[in-house]
Amino acid sequence: MINNLDSEEIQQLLQSARVGRLGCVVNGDPYVVPINYEFRDGAIYGHSLPGLKISALRDNPRACVQVDKIESDLRWQSALAFGNFEELKDEAQRQEALTRLLAKYPLLTPVEWSMVQDADNQDVIVFRINIDRMTGVAWS
Repeated sequence: MINNLDSEEIQQLLQSARVGRLGCVVNGDPYVVPINYEFRDGAIYGHSLPGLKISALRDNPRACVQVDKIESDLRWQSALAFGNFEELKDEAQRQEALTRLLAKYPLLTPVEWSMVQDADNQDVIVFRINIDRMTGVAWS
């Protein structure tokens, strides 16, 4: 039976999931990529190297992040968080977000780890999706 998740259940799912799928628009087409992220204070925080998703988000900041928890074919939860991309330029905000991401995901690749350790490295894009709407469903 499908049930709608309430706001608290959606937030719990966003906090517990380890991988999200970031959706944005590239040249008018949907574009979805997996990301590691942290959910806090009504926003999804992430980081990336420059590339297609960052260019797309800069051009059109509207985005969504989808997460799920699948226990079996007949027992799962899925949530979507919609919001706007914001690049973090303030050094204190960048460092806090990177520190929290590294604490949650300590097994980043050595190359990424060395880049993230250099908070002044502007090649590492630190961002958040400021959530304005969330939906979620569960099958159980």
